[in-house]
Amino acid sequence: MNMQSSAIMAPPAPRTIDDMKLSPVMMRDIVLKTLFRKNTNKVTHLARAVCLPVPVCQEIIDMARGQGLLEAMGTLGAAGQVSNEMPYQLTDSGKARALDALAQSEYFGPMPVPLEGYREQVARQSIRNIQITRDQLTSAMGHLILPEDLISNLGPAVGSGRSILMYGPPGNGKSSISNGIRDAMGDKIYVPYALEYAGQIISMYDPIVHSKAAEDAEDTTSLRRTARFDRRYVLCQRPTVITGGELSLDMLDLVYNPTARTYQAPLQLKSSGGIFIVDDLGRQAEPPQKLVNRWIVPLEESKDILALQSGEKFEVPFDTLVIFSTNFHPNEIFDQAALRRIFFKIKIDGPNQENFLKIFALVARKKKMQLDEASLVHLLKTKYPTINNIYANYQPVFLIDQMIAVCDFEGLPYKMTPELIDRAWSNMFVKDEKIVK
Repeated sequence: MNMQSSAIMAPPAPRTIDDMKLSPVMMRDIVLKTLFRKNTNKVTHLARAVCLPVPVCQEIIDMARGQGLLEAMGTLGAAGQVSNEMPYQLTDSGKARALDALAQSEYFGPMPVPLEGYREQVARQSIRNIQITRDQLTSAMGHLILPEDLISNLGPAVGSGRSILMYGPPGNGKSSISNGIRDAMGDKIYVPYALEYAGQIISMYDPIVHSKAAEDAEDTTSLRRTARFDRRYVLCQRPTVITGGELSLDMLDLVYNPTARTYQAPLQLKSSGGIFIVDDLGRQAEPPQKLVNRWIVPLEESKDILALQSGEKFEVPFDTLVIFSTNFHPNEIFDQAALRRIFFKIKIDGPNQENFLKIFALVARKKKMQLDEASLVHLLKTKYPTINNIYANYQPVFLIDQMIAVCDFEGLPYKMTPELIDRAWSNMFVKDEKIVK
């Protein structure tokens, strides 16, 4: 049975300060900094800002009041008050403490989740707990024309949550297949706004990577639903991180912000519970072997090792389906030890003539290019023999877009002709010749 979002155990909302498993000083300082930066004075507003239940936020406020850092601005039910909430403000000592805390770290807002607590949530929503059925994968790939045996090979690979290497000639849909795998995972997971380790804050939630579930959008009644789950987490679609030739080893390390004095989670940690796609492997500045060596421990032991500015190293969960995609033959870029660490190797070949024509017809219909039998015969019998009848999935889109560009310029109707085929074909390949300088 496929794991749906309702089957994933949500992180329970904390009921007391003790449930937070954070330093009382850190919690107090984040509340003081949030009060200082957001200029709010109501407990419900502050609780929403720091993503805590009102009773827990009130405990922290009471602790700060006892230390002379906060003071009440009136009494409950005082004349002129719109609500029956007690407003609070920073005392002079509280402002001084807030400024001192901001000098140490600019972080304020959602209270972080301790790393140990996050490990427990990762186990509840592990990518390896998902079971993808043939129907689900076929449905997600429905817009693609694929070889008959490809779904049979992909299914077990995706369902395992292990690493996948897709290789083959360029332009045959490896990136599209990777995106289809992502689309097949329809459930949701909980992503923390930030993690805490050894007193350091690591920002996790990234709107570019994480797509917030519609039902988790903020509204004015959200605080009344805090019992549903810990609001320090965001309910999101399973994340997908896609990198290409720009990927470098330092992008897999913690990023320290010297101004804010906080850390940004690396890409593979942000993709926890989802997919990390390394596209165009072999085009990066780093050798492919070196990149894969960086993944050996995570791939084998489901844990990664990160380092703080101080040099202290610590373990974080590695719960990611890693998909490597390359146009090179694996034996050209890896040794056998590295290949052994990649669990599934799947070759993605170009289409045969029958599938090529299916793709061509689908693209033509979508782009409203009228097909012509004589033009197709010209394409198959005259043009493709010049490249040994090697078909690729990208070619129909390329050729039809070229023909449309010509039609638009010449004021012609969108109807294929042998002449249009010739003009489109001339732009698909560059003649191998020497340029005289």
